[in-house]
Amino acid sequence: MPKTLISLRLTGTLTGMMLVMSLRLDAQAAPAASPMGRLESAYLDLRDLRDQLGVTRSQGARVSPRGIPVDSLVARSDRARDAATALLAQVPSRGLSPGDSAALVSLRREIVSMGSAAQSNPEAAAKPVDCQPASTEVLASAALDSLTRHTFECYGAAARRIVFEGDTLDRLSILGLLGRTDDPARRQRLFLALEPVWRSVNGDDRDASPFRVMARGRVHRWAGATPMAARARSLGVSPEVLEKWLVSVLEAWRAGMPDTLLEPWDFYYLTGAASRELSSRVPLDSLTALTGRYYGSLGADLARLRVHFDLVPRPGKYPISFTDFGGRNPVEPWIFTSYRIGGIDNLGELLHETGHAVHIAAIRTRPAYLDWPDSDTFTEAIADIAYLEMFEPRWQRKFLGATAPLDASLRAKYSGIVMDVAWSLFEIRAYRSPETSPNQIWTEITNRYLRIRPHPEWSWWAMRGQLVDSPGYMLNYAFGAILIADIRARLISVRGRFTAGDAGWYPWVSARLYRFGHERPARKVVEDFLGRPVGVSAILADMARIRGAH
Repeated sequence: MPKTLISLRLTGTLTGMMLVMSLRLDAQAAPAASPMGRLESAYLDLRDLRDQLGVTRSQGARVSPRGIPVDSLVARSDRARDAATALLAQVPSRGLSPGDSAALVSLRREIVSMGSAAQSNPEAAAKPVDCQPASTEVLASAALDSLTRHTFECYGAAARRIVFEGDTLDRLSILGLLGRTDDPARRQRLFLALEPVWRSVNGDDRDASPFRVMARGRVHRWAGATPMAARARSLGVSPEVLEKWLVSVLEAWRAGMPDTLLEPWDFYYLTGAASRELSSRVPLDSLTALTGRYYGSLGADLARLRVHFDLVPRPGKYPISFTDFGGRNPVEPWIFTSYRIGGIDNLGELLHETGHAVHIAAIRTRPAYLDWPDSDTFTEAIADIAYLEMFEPRWQRKFLGATAPLDASLRAKYSGIVMDVAWSLFEIRAYRSPETSPNQIWTEITNRYLRIRPHPEWSWWAMRGQLVDSPGYMLNYAFGAILIADIRARLISVRGRFTAGDAGWYPWVSARLYRFGHERPARKVVEDFLGRPVGVSAILADMARIRGAH
């Protein structure tokens, strides 16, 4: 999600100086003394306060990391909103430059849409939720937003606390262990321990399950304008073409897999060979150090970029990993996720989230546009631009001191991607046919393309929280994988490999991909960088390496 004023805050560091020298600031803010300048300054203060409040609430804390009590942050934020609203009325609608006129439209939209910061006590989210199966009548009468919120809360409660063999684990820990557990029977027990998670979303897959009720309500609300189609069109691809691309990626995966059916838990084991080989070299306490070492080798010093990590599990913590602004004056990226164990899988996820952090730390535009890009797909894609080097033997040798076989590494790289593609295709088809059993749709996709034994009796697709509260969001990862393969191929062809580090990489990429925020549409940023519209050939060419690595 996401800067002229903030870039000045960084010039005292080597990283900051490199960035400032390397970036051409096309979006010039209005003079500070002008009405427009005062408005942008007030807006920056407002967003900074809201960011601080958001981080504090995400931590479940009463005092912000900067030492400000929540009540004070709420009051200051509301006063800042009132001040920005008053200044908005003072800016003349005529006589502005084209740049100021466009910025004013953006500021008006953002300020007017902001409600009071005085929301309900965040501690309420940590209260126990009644997740007993509801009757058909209750589900049918529940408002869509209320049902979505309740189902997501139940999903989060189940995903955070999974009891297995007397130990308390979470969803990510279970999925990581599946790839590293040699005993097939124990793998099966681990997999089935996730059943409370997927039952919280789809119950017993009957017509009145929470997901199926939500699916019908969403289709009615969207009236044909699905978020999946909107995400495709935003980057210049028709929904029909994108669906064909998704299928082509799944077919490329199938072509590189053994011609045998696998149980779901054995799929994770087959694709977890690299994790078994390398995870012992990634203990829990090394995750942030390894992440910092790698990004530092690319010229992105995480300490100087003010990147913060909140990685410790706690009751009530948001169940999906995310990165956000913890402040914008200066920018302070915050990463929130939960890790109980180390391993290569959790390292990969942290490298992805840190990709978000270094992205927003590099935004250089006027305050009106200081935000994430206008495309979640683009945002998710470029978070992987550096992370995907983790699957190359040269990267493993340098940063972990050992390597996994190339075919195992490539399967590890693409197993997560093809699951995201499968989930995206699942959503497209589930919302196209909301009366069809989602279990059946998932079974058909995973059996045909992933060679997974059919289990229509289980809703094991329901393991991603985005499927509950953010329909269509999984497409950001799937389409993003296609997009980032194209971007990475172009980047490597122009600048060369950066697998083992490149101190000039971060300023170079920042100037061309990271810096724009809302200043330029993501589609234009992508097409300017590629010199053409995005295509699917790069990812298919890279996936062909799986067959060649046998």
